[in-house]
Amino acid sequence: MASDVRLKEQLPRLTDAIVKTYTPDDRINHLGHCPLPKYDIVISILDDLKDILYPGYRRREGLHIGNVTYHVGNLIDNLHDKLTTQIARALQHEDRVRQRPSDCVDPVDYEAKGQAIAIAFLERIPHLRNILSTDVEAAFEGDPAVTHRDEIIFCYPGLEAITIYRIAHEMRRLAVPFIPRMMTEWAHKQTGIDIHPGATIGPYFFIDHGTGVVIGETCEIGKHVKIYQGVTLGALSFPTDSDGNIIRGHKRHPTIEDRVVVYANATILGGKTVIGHDSVIGSSVWITSTVAPGTTVTLEKPKLRIRSGVPDELLPEANYQI
Repeated sequence: MASDVRLKEQLPRLTDAIVKTYTPDDRINHLGHCPLPKYDIVISILDDLKDILYPGYRRREGLHIGNVTYHVGNLIDNLHDKLTTQIARALQHEDRVRQRPSDCVDPVDYEAKGQAIAIAFLERIPHLRNILSTDVEAAFEGDPAVTHRDEIIFCYPGLEAITIYRIAHEMRRLAVPFIPRMMTEWAHKQTGIDIHPGATIGPYFFIDHGTGVVIGETCEIGKHVKIYQGVTLGALSFPTDSDGNIIRGHKRHPTIEDRVVVYANATILGGKTVIGHDSVIGSSVWITSTVAPGTTVTLEKPKLRIRSGVPDELLPEANYQI
């Protein structure tokens, strides 16, 4: 059926109506300002880094000790350039937001600052490989369903989320704005696991299954910690100032000490909440206060009641325990 030309003639009017909403005080446009970090380039940076962190598992096949130096060198060269530009953009954007709401011309050499941070970050790659190897080992030791470490690196969403978290966390430690959150939110979308780059997580960390896990910004997690799907390590409340604005920068999320296991759908809240070392937190519990070391926390078994269309008085009495 041929389209109605008269209806299409309305498109310029619709366009004008949309553009009129782009006002100077509009908080959801970015017009007339310095360019932001590019999402697709930030994701390509993650892909390059994963090629270096797990050589031979990702995009490039046929790697061996004779050619891996060339391969890594080429990736590092490209990463240097991409990181420099994207970090410079993030730094300039942060300054604009905090100090110069409409000024894109600045005497600060953001490229030089971005390059210095990029080099400092690239120097952290050996450390990242060391700590990620402990996370792979924790998954291998903690999951009887896995047959070999290759399966973990190829298949496990928990390791994917932890890898991107650890990359983003190192960038955050170097005071890179904006980009770390872009990275972890992309990982959240890909894996269903939400780890804020500000969280502090020790080695040998394992997330089993993973979907629905939330780890907040000020959470502190020790060594050899294992958590299951649906676990929330969150804030109990958000204190506000006299004007009702949220006070930022204080510890809002719990501390999980060494060798703790947290089972599925448990919720642990509050900046003052500490789960002591060697504790076990059972499924679906709700915790807002400190748990002593070596404690097991579980729910009492609830009763399951099954109803049908038959009136209750005609049914045999039955209580099912779960």
